[in-house]
Amino acid sequence: MTTLVRRWAAGVRWYARELTGEARWDDYLARCERDGVAPMSRREYERHRSEHLERNPQRRCC
Repeated sequence: MTTLVRRWAAGVRWYARELTGEARWDDYLARCERDGVAPMSRREYERHRSEHLERNPQRRCC
């Protein structure tokens, strides 16, 4: 039974991280480490990401 609870909790944690963008931040840090590039701060990353989304909208309502 505890295994089922752990799997459920891991699934909820994964979903929350994907929903909030936390997973994208971790992917960015891993990519910087792999490429040997100094990562920008979390604030700079979020600003860059939001500006990119504003300049390149993927969805449109109309």
